[in-house]
Amino acid sequence: MLNPQQLAAVEHCDSPLLVLAGAGSGKTSVITEKIAWLIARKHLSPSKIAAITFTNKAAREMRERVSKLVSTEDAAALTVCTFHALGLKFLQIEHARAGLRRGFSVMDADDSESIIKELSPKGVKNDVLWGIRGLLSRAKNGGLSPEEALAAARSPAELEAATIYDMYQQRLAAFNAVDFDDLIRLPLRILEADEECREVWRERLRYLLVDEYQDTNDAQYRLLKVLTGERGGITCVGDDDQSIYAWRGANPENIDQLGHDWPNLRVIKLEQNYRCGKRILRTANQLIANNPHLHEKKLWSDHPEGAPIRVLECKEAEHEAERVAAIAAALAERHRARWHDIAILYRGNFQARPLEKAFRLARIPYHLTGALSFLDRAEVKDVLCYLRLLTNPSDDAAFLRVVNVPKREIGSTSLLESC
Repeated sequence: MLNPQQLAAVEHCDSPLLVLAGAGSGKTSVITEKIAWLIARKHLSPSKIAAITFTNKAAREMRERVSKLVSTEDAAALTVCTFHALGLKFLQIEHARAGLRRGFSVMDADDSESIIKELSPKGVKNDVLWGIRGLLSRAKNGGLSPEEALAAARSPAELEAATIYDMYQQRLAAFNAVDFDDLIRLPLRILEADEECREVWRERLRYLLVDEYQDTNDAQYRLLKVLTGERGGITCVGDDDQSIYAWRGANPENIDQLGHDWPNLRVIKLEQNYRCGKRILRTANQLIANNPHLHEKKLWSDHPEGAPIRVLECKEAEHEAERVAAIAAALAERHRARWHDIAILYRGNFQARPLEKAFRLARIPYHLTGALSFLDRAEVKDVLCYLRLLTNPSDDAAFLRVVNVPKREIGSTSLLESC
Protein backbone atom coordinates (compact mmCIF):
# COMPACT_ATOMS: atom_id res chain seq x y z
CA MET A 1 0.00 0.00 0.00
CA LEU A 2 1.57 3.26 -1.14
CA ASN A 3 1.30 6.47 0.86
CA PRO A 4 0.03 9.64 -0.93
CA GLN A 5 3.53 10.92 -1.79
CA GLN A 6 4.66 7.55 -3.11
CA LEU A 7 1.50 7.24 -5.21
CA ALA A 8 2.01 10.73 -6.65
CA ALA A 9 5.56 9.80 -7.64
CA VAL A 10 4.36 6.59 -9.31
CA GLU A 11 1.62 8.28 -11.32
CA HIS A 12 3.51 11.40 -12.45
CA CYS A 13 4.72 10.92 -16.02
CA ASP A 14 4.04 14.31 -17.66
CA SER A 15 7.44 15.87 -16.95
CA PRO A 16 10.83 14.96 -15.48
CA LEU A 17 10.53 13.93 -11.83
CA LEU A 18 12.91 14.16 -8.89
CA VAL A 19 11.94 12.03 -5.90
CA LEU A 20 13.80 13.14 -2.78
CA ALA A 21 13.67 9.95 -0.78
CA GLY A 22 14.90 9.95 2.79
CA ALA A 23 16.44 6.80 4.23
CA GLY A 24 13.90 4.01 4.75
CA SER A 25 11.14 5.86 2.90
CA GLY A 26 10.29 3.10 0.41
CA LYS A 27 12.04 4.47 -2.65
CA THR A 28 12.56 1.07 -4.26
CA SER A 29 8.80 0.46 -4.04
CA VAL A 30 8.25 3.70 -5.94
CA ILE A 31 10.57 2.61 -8.75
CA THR A 32 9.14 -0.90 -9.08
CA GLU A 33 5.53 0.25 -8.83
CA LYS A 34 6.18 2.96 -11.41
CA ILE A 35 7.57 0.42 -13.85
CA ALA A 36 4.35 -1.59 -13.47
CA TRP A 37 2.30 1.62 -13.85
CA LEU A 38 4.10 2.59 -17.08
CA ILE A 39 3.40 -0.84 -18.56
CA ALA A 40 -0.22 -1.27 -17.38
CA ARG A 41 -1.58 2.29 -17.44
CA LYS A 42 0.62 4.12 -19.94
CA HIS A 43 0.92 1.08 -22.23
CA LEU A 44 4.65 1.63 -22.64
CA SER A 45 6.52 -1.36 -24.00
CA PRO A 46 8.72 -2.86 -21.25
CA SER A 47 11.58 -3.09 -23.74
CA LYS A 48 11.63 0.72 -23.81
CA ILE A 49 11.98 1.11 -20.01
CA ALA A 50 15.35 1.15 -18.24
CA ALA A 51 15.83 1.13 -14.47
CA ILE A 52 19.41 2.03 -13.58
CA THR A 53 21.19 1.64 -10.27
CA PHE A 54 24.77 1.37 -8.98
CA THR A 55 25.37 -2.24 -7.96
CA ASN A 56 24.60 -5.59 -9.53
CA LYS A 57 23.06 -6.71 -6.25
CA ALA A 58 20.64 -3.76 -6.21
CA ALA A 59 19.76 -4.44 -9.86
CA ARG A 60 19.03 -8.11 -9.11
CA GLU A 61 16.85 -7.22 -6.14
CA MET A 62 14.97 -4.62 -8.17
CA ARG A 63 14.35 -7.08 -11.00
CA GLU A 64 13.06 -9.67 -8.51
CA ARG A 65 10.61 -7.15 -7.03
CA VAL A 66 9.43 -5.97 -10.46
CA SER A 67 8.87 -9.58 -11.57
CA LYS A 68 6.22 -9.90 -8.86
CA LEU A 69 4.28 -6.96 -10.32
CA VAL A 70 4.37 -7.67 -14.07
CA SER A 71 4.15 -10.71 -16.32
CA THR A 72 7.14 -12.98 -16.88
CA GLU A 73 7.41 -11.79 -20.49
CA ASP A 74 7.34 -8.12 -19.50
CA ALA A 75 9.90 -8.64 -16.75
CA ALA A 76 12.27 -10.33 -19.19
CA ALA A 77 11.96 -7.45 -21.67
CA LEU A 78 12.88 -4.75 -19.12
CA THR A 79 16.36 -3.26 -18.82
CA VAL A 80 17.27 -3.33 -15.12
CA CYS A 81 21.00 -2.85 -14.68
CA THR A 82 23.87 -0.68 -13.51
CA PHE A 83 25.18 2.34 -15.42
CA HIS A 84 28.21 0.34 -16.51
CA ALA A 85 26.12 -2.64 -17.65
CA LEU A 86 24.04 -0.24 -19.77
CA GLY A 87 27.24 1.21 -21.22
CA LEU A 88 28.52 -2.28 -22.00
CA LYS A 89 25.27 -3.16 -23.76
CA PHE A 90 25.57 0.04 -25.81
CA LEU A 91 29.16 -0.72 -26.85
CA GLN A 92 28.31 -4.32 -27.75
CA ILE A 93 25.70 -2.97 -30.17
CA GLU A 94 27.59 0.13 -31.34
CA HIS A 95 31.14 -1.27 -31.16
CA ALA A 96 32.02 -0.04 -34.66
CA ARG A 97 31.17 3.58 -33.75
CA ALA A 98 33.56 3.26 -30.79
CA GLY A 99 36.40 1.93 -32.95
CA LEU A 100 36.12 -1.53 -31.41
CA ARG A 101 35.83 -4.98 -32.92
CA ARG A 102 33.38 -7.64 -31.81
CA GLY A 103 34.44 -9.57 -28.73
CA PHE A 104 36.32 -6.64 -27.17
CA SER A 105 37.60 -7.12 -23.61
CA VAL A 106 36.81 -5.12 -20.49
CA MET A 107 39.94 -4.64 -18.41
CA ASP A 108 39.57 -5.08 -14.67
CA ALA A 109 41.29 -2.84 -12.11
CA ASP A 110 44.40 -5.06 -11.89
CA ASP A 111 44.84 -5.10 -15.68
CA SER A 112 44.47 -1.31 -15.85
CA GLU A 113 46.95 -0.81 -13.03
CA SER A 114 49.50 -3.06 -14.76
CA ILE A 115 49.27 -1.05 -17.99
CA ILE A 116 49.52 2.28 -16.16
CA LYS A 117 52.54 1.04 -14.20
CA GLU A 118 54.22 -0.07 -17.44
CA LEU A 119 53.63 3.35 -19.00
CA SER A 120 54.77 5.29 -15.92
CA PRO A 121 58.41 6.24 -15.21
CA LYS A 122 60.51 3.33 -13.97
CA GLY A 123 60.70 2.92 -10.22
CA VAL A 124 57.52 4.91 -9.58
CA LYS A 125 56.25 4.47 -6.02
CA ASN A 126 52.89 2.89 -5.35
CA ASP A 127 51.36 6.07 -3.90
CA VAL A 128 52.38 8.03 -7.00
CA LEU A 129 51.02 5.25 -9.22
CA TRP A 130 47.76 5.32 -7.27
CA GLY A 131 47.58 9.09 -7.78
CA ILE A 132 48.08 8.78 -11.54
CA ARG A 133 45.41 6.13 -11.73
CA GLY A 134 43.02 8.30 -9.71
CA LEU A 135 43.60 11.36 -11.92
CA LEU A 136 43.09 9.28 -15.06
CA SER A 137 39.85 7.87 -13.69
CA ARG A 138 38.67 11.32 -12.64
CA ALA A 139 39.26 12.63 -16.16
CA LYS A 140 37.21 9.78 -17.62
CA ASN A 141 34.43 10.27 -15.04
CA GLY A 142 34.32 13.88 -16.19
CA GLY A 143 33.83 12.67 -19.77
CA LEU A 144 37.21 14.04 -20.91
CA SER A 145 39.20 12.65 -23.83
CA PRO A 146 43.02 12.45 -23.55
CA GLU A 147 43.29 15.70 -25.51
CA GLU A 148 40.78 17.47 -23.27
CA ALA A 149 42.49 16.14 -20.13
CA LEU A 150 45.83 17.47 -21.40
CA ALA A 151 44.32 20.89 -22.09
CA ALA A 152 42.69 20.96 -18.64
CA ALA A 153 45.87 19.93 -16.74
CA ARG A 154 46.84 22.54 -14.14
CA SER A 155 49.63 20.81 -12.22
CA PRO A 156 52.68 18.66 -13.05
CA ALA A 157 50.85 15.59 -11.70
CA GLU A 158 47.81 16.27 -13.89
CA LEU A 159 50.06 16.87 -16.90
CA GLU A 160 51.86 13.57 -16.33
CA ALA A 161 48.55 11.71 -15.87
CA ALA A 162 47.11 13.26 -19.05
CA THR A 163 50.20 12.21 -21.03
CA ILE A 164 49.92 8.65 -19.72
CA TYR A 165 46.17 8.74 -20.44
CA ASP A 166 46.88 9.18 -24.17
CA MET A 167 49.36 6.29 -24.25
CA TYR A 168 47.04 4.18 -22.11
CA GLN A 169 44.16 4.58 -24.58
CA GLN A 170 46.45 3.65 -27.45
CA ARG A 171 47.38 0.48 -25.57
CA LEU A 172 43.73 -0.38 -24.95
CA ALA A 173 42.97 0.15 -28.64
CA ALA A 174 45.78 -2.24 -29.58
CA PHE A 175 44.27 -4.83 -27.20
CA ASN A 176 40.74 -4.24 -28.58
CA ALA A 177 39.77 -3.44 -25.00
CA VAL A 178 38.12 -0.85 -22.79
CA ASP A 179 38.35 -0.24 -19.08
CA PHE A 180 35.56 0.22 -16.55
CA ASP A 181 35.41 4.02 -16.92
CA ASP A 182 35.21 3.74 -20.72
CA LEU A 183 31.86 1.97 -20.36
CA ILE A 184 30.39 5.39 -19.56
CA ARG A 185 32.78 7.73 -21.38
CA LEU A 186 32.62 6.12 -24.83
CA PRO A 187 28.80 5.83 -25.08
CA LEU A 188 28.54 9.43 -23.87
CA ARG A 189 30.91 10.76 -26.52
CA ILE A 190 29.20 8.80 -29.29
CA LEU A 191 25.70 9.90 -28.27
CA GLU A 192 26.69 13.56 -27.90
CA ALA A 193 28.42 13.64 -31.29
CA ASP A 194 26.19 11.38 -33.42
CA GLU A 195 22.64 12.67 -33.89
CA GLU A 196 21.45 9.56 -35.75
CA CYS A 197 22.71 7.24 -33.02
CA ARG A 198 21.26 9.55 -30.36
CA GLU A 199 17.76 9.42 -31.86
CA VAL A 200 17.91 5.64 -32.21
CA TRP A 201 18.75 5.20 -28.52
CA ARG A 202 16.19 7.76 -27.37
CA GLU A 203 13.57 5.71 -29.16
CA ARG A 204 15.02 2.46 -27.82
CA LEU A 205 14.83 3.73 -24.19
CA ARG A 206 11.81 5.99 -23.85
CA TYR A 207 11.68 6.11 -20.05
CA LEU A 208 14.54 6.04 -17.53
CA LEU A 209 14.30 5.43 -13.79
CA VAL A 210 17.45 6.13 -11.80
CA ASP A 211 18.09 4.89 -8.25
CA GLU A 212 20.66 6.46 -5.87
CA TYR A 213 20.77 9.48 -8.17
CA GLN A 214 22.88 11.48 -5.70
CA ASP A 215 25.82 9.17 -6.46
CA THR A 216 26.00 10.00 -10.18
CA ASN A 217 29.16 11.62 -11.51
CA ASP A 218 29.36 14.21 -14.28
CA ALA A 219 29.67 11.69 -17.12
CA GLN A 220 26.74 9.61 -15.84
CA TYR A 221 24.55 12.69 -15.57
CA ARG A 222 25.43 13.77 -19.10
CA LEU A 223 24.63 10.23 -20.30
CA LEU A 224 21.18 10.42 -18.68
CA LYS A 225 20.61 13.87 -20.16
CA VAL A 226 21.56 12.89 -23.71
CA LEU A 227 19.43 9.73 -23.58
CA THR A 228 16.39 11.56 -22.19
CA GLY A 229 16.42 14.64 -24.39
CA GLU A 230 13.68 17.26 -24.35
CA ARG A 231 11.00 14.58 -23.97
CA GLY A 232 11.92 14.37 -20.30
CA GLY A 233 10.94 10.75 -19.73
CA ILE A 234 12.94 10.32 -16.55
CA THR A 235 12.43 9.76 -12.82
CA CYS A 236 15.44 10.28 -10.56
CA VAL A 237 15.27 8.97 -7.01
CA GLY A 238 17.89 10.16 -4.57
CA ASP A 239 18.80 12.01 -1.40
CA ASP A 240 21.54 14.63 -1.20
CA ASP A 241 21.94 13.86 2.52
CA GLN A 242 23.06 10.33 1.61
CA SER A 243 25.73 11.44 -0.85
CA ILE A 244 28.99 9.95 0.46
CA TYR A 245 30.91 9.15 -2.74
CA ALA A 246 32.33 12.55 -3.74
CA TRP A 247 35.79 11.04 -3.21
CA ARG A 248 35.23 8.77 -6.21
CA GLY A 249 33.69 11.40 -8.48
CA ALA A 250 30.02 11.53 -7.41
CA ASN A 251 28.55 15.02 -7.75
CA PRO A 252 25.54 15.70 -5.47
CA GLU A 253 25.07 19.00 -7.31
CA ASN A 254 23.54 16.91 -10.10
CA ILE A 255 20.34 17.08 -8.02
CA ASP A 256 20.27 20.86 -8.47
CA GLN A 257 21.29 20.55 -12.13
CA LEU A 258 18.09 18.70 -12.99
CA GLY A 259 16.02 21.84 -12.39
CA HIS A 260 18.33 23.92 -14.59
CA ASP A 261 18.24 21.50 -17.51
CA TRP A 262 14.51 20.75 -17.18
CA PRO A 263 12.66 23.85 -15.83
CA ASN A 264 9.41 21.83 -15.75
CA LEU A 265 10.94 19.39 -13.24
CA ARG A 266 8.55 18.25 -10.52
CA VAL A 267 9.91 17.47 -7.04
CA ILE A 268 8.19 15.03 -4.66
CA LYS A 269 9.52 14.36 -1.16
CA LEU A 270 9.27 11.00 0.59
CA GLU A 271 9.64 11.92 4.26
CA GLN A 272 7.86 9.07 6.05
CA ASN A 273 10.41 6.58 7.37
CA TYR A 274 9.32 2.94 7.73
CA ARG A 275 12.55 1.68 9.29
CA CYS A 276 13.41 3.66 12.44
CA GLY A 277 11.90 4.90 15.70
CA LYS A 278 11.11 8.55 16.42
CA ARG A 279 14.18 9.12 18.60
CA ILE A 280 16.77 8.21 15.98
CA LEU A 281 14.93 10.26 13.34
CA ARG A 282 14.85 13.38 15.54
CA THR A 283 18.59 13.04 16.07
CA ALA A 284 19.20 12.48 12.36
CA ASN A 285 17.08 15.53 11.44
CA GLN A 286 19.08 17.70 13.86
CA LEU A 287 22.36 16.58 12.28
CA ILE A 288 21.12 16.85 8.70
CA ALA A 289 19.79 20.38 9.35
CA ASN A 290 23.43 21.57 9.36
CA ASN A 291 23.85 20.58 5.71
CA PRO A 292 23.16 23.11 2.93
CA HIS A 293 19.94 22.20 1.09
CA LEU A 294 18.11 23.33 -2.01
CA HIS A 295 15.17 21.12 -1.01
CA GLU A 296 14.50 20.89 2.73
CA LYS A 297 12.98 17.70 4.11
CA LYS A 298 12.20 16.32 7.56
CA LEU A 299 11.90 12.61 8.19
CA TRP A 300 9.14 11.29 10.45
CA SER A 301 7.84 7.92 11.58
CA ASP A 302 4.79 6.22 13.09
CA HIS A 303 7.04 3.82 15.00
CA PRO A 304 7.59 4.06 18.80
CA GLU A 305 10.38 6.17 20.31
CA GLY A 306 12.98 3.42 20.18
CA ALA A 307 15.98 2.70 22.40
CA PRO A 308 18.11 5.55 23.79
CA ILE A 309 21.13 6.53 21.69
CA ARG A 310 24.52 5.78 23.25
CA VAL A 311 27.66 7.69 22.29
CA LEU A 312 30.96 6.02 23.25
CA GLU A 313 34.22 7.95 23.24
CA CYS A 314 37.28 5.81 22.49
CA LYS A 315 41.00 6.60 22.60
CA GLU A 316 42.06 4.78 19.44
CA ALA A 317 41.09 1.91 17.10
CA GLU A 318 42.22 -0.81 19.51
CA HIS A 319 40.26 0.71 22.38
CA GLU A 320 37.21 0.98 20.15
CA ALA A 321 37.51 -2.69 19.15
CA GLU A 322 37.80 -3.72 22.81
CA ARG A 323 34.64 -1.78 23.68
CA VAL A 324 32.76 -3.40 20.80
CA ALA A 325 33.88 -6.87 21.88
CA ALA A 326 32.86 -6.14 25.48
CA ILE A 327 29.39 -4.99 24.39
CA ALA A 328 28.95 -8.12 22.25
CA ALA A 329 30.02 -10.33 25.16
CA ALA A 330 27.58 -8.54 27.49
CA LEU A 331 24.71 -9.03 25.05
CA ALA A 332 25.47 -12.76 24.91
CA GLU A 333 25.96 -13.29 28.63
CA ARG A 334 23.37 -10.97 30.21
CA HIS A 335 20.69 -10.85 27.55
CA ARG A 336 21.18 -14.35 26.10
CA ALA A 337 21.70 -12.97 22.59
CA ARG A 338 22.97 -15.51 20.07
CA TRP A 339 26.24 -14.73 18.34
CA HIS A 340 24.68 -14.92 14.88
CA ASP A 341 22.14 -12.25 15.89
CA ILE A 342 24.92 -9.66 16.41
CA ALA A 343 26.35 -7.69 13.48
CA ILE A 344 29.30 -5.27 13.52
CA LEU A 345 29.34 -2.73 10.68
CA TYR A 346 32.46 -0.76 9.77
CA ARG A 347 33.29 1.79 7.07
CA GLY A 348 36.53 0.36 5.68
CA ASN A 349 38.35 -2.98 5.53
CA PHE A 350 41.27 -1.46 7.48
CA GLN A 351 39.02 -1.44 10.56
CA ALA A 352 38.55 -5.23 10.49
CA ARG A 353 41.99 -6.13 11.85
CA PRO A 354 41.66 -4.58 15.37
CA LEU A 355 38.12 -5.97 15.62
CA GLU A 356 39.28 -9.49 14.72
CA LYS A 357 42.09 -9.25 17.28
CA ALA A 358 39.68 -8.11 20.01
CA PHE A 359 37.20 -10.91 19.20
CA ARG A 360 39.91 -13.57 19.30
CA LEU A 361 41.19 -12.33 22.66
CA ALA A 362 37.62 -12.37 24.00
CA ARG A 363 37.03 -15.81 22.44
CA ILE A 364 34.06 -14.51 20.50
CA PRO A 365 33.26 -16.56 17.35
CA TYR A 366 32.86 -14.39 14.26
CA HIS A 367 32.48 -14.59 10.50
CA LEU A 368 34.01 -11.88 8.31
CA THR A 369 32.04 -10.95 5.20
CA GLY A 370 32.95 -8.67 2.32
CA ALA A 371 36.59 -9.79 2.26
CA LEU A 372 38.21 -11.09 -0.93
CA SER A 373 35.65 -11.28 -3.71
CA PHE A 374 35.26 -14.60 -5.53
CA LEU A 375 36.14 -12.90 -8.83
CA ASP A 376 39.30 -11.45 -7.28
CA ARG A 377 40.78 -14.87 -6.48
CA ALA A 378 43.88 -15.64 -8.55
CA GLU A 379 42.58 -18.93 -9.96
CA VAL A 380 39.27 -17.35 -11.00
CA LYS A 381 41.03 -14.43 -12.69
CA ASP A 382 43.23 -16.92 -14.56
CA VAL A 383 40.20 -18.79 -15.91
CA LEU A 384 38.54 -15.50 -16.91
CA CYS A 385 41.69 -14.48 -18.79
CA TYR A 386 41.60 -17.75 -20.77
CA LEU A 387 37.98 -17.00 -21.66
CA ARG A 388 38.91 -13.46 -22.66
CA LEU A 389 41.57 -14.81 -25.01
CA LEU A 390 39.06 -17.16 -26.61
CA THR A 391 36.78 -14.22 -27.47
CA ASN A 392 39.50 -11.63 -28.11
CA PRO A 393 42.92 -13.00 -29.23
CA SER A 394 44.27 -9.41 -29.24
CA ASP A 395 43.97 -9.15 -25.45
CA ASP A 396 47.69 -9.09 -24.61
CA ALA A 397 47.04 -8.29 -20.95
CA ALA A 398 45.12 -11.56 -20.57
CA PHE A 399 47.79 -13.46 -22.52
CA LEU A 400 50.64 -12.20 -20.33
CA ARG A 401 48.75 -13.21 -17.20
CA VAL A 402 48.18 -16.83 -18.21
CA VAL A 403 51.04 -17.61 -20.59
CA ASN A 404 52.77 -19.34 -17.67
CA VAL A 405 49.65 -20.70 -15.96
CA PRO A 406 50.16 -23.59 -15.47
CA LYS A 407 53.97 -23.35 -15.45
CA ARG A 408 55.44 -23.78 -18.93
CA GLU A 409 58.98 -22.47 -18.29
CA ILE A 410 58.35 -19.52 -20.60
CA GLY A 411 60.50 -16.58 -19.45
CA SER A 412 60.64 -12.96 -20.46
CA THR A 413 63.42 -13.71 -22.98
CA SER A 414 61.24 -16.24 -24.81
CA LEU A 415 58.37 -13.79 -24.86
CA LEU A 416 60.58 -11.03 -26.31
CA GLU A 417 61.92 -13.38 -29.01
CA SER A 418 58.37 -14.36 -30.00
CA CYS A 419 57.26 -10.72 -30.43
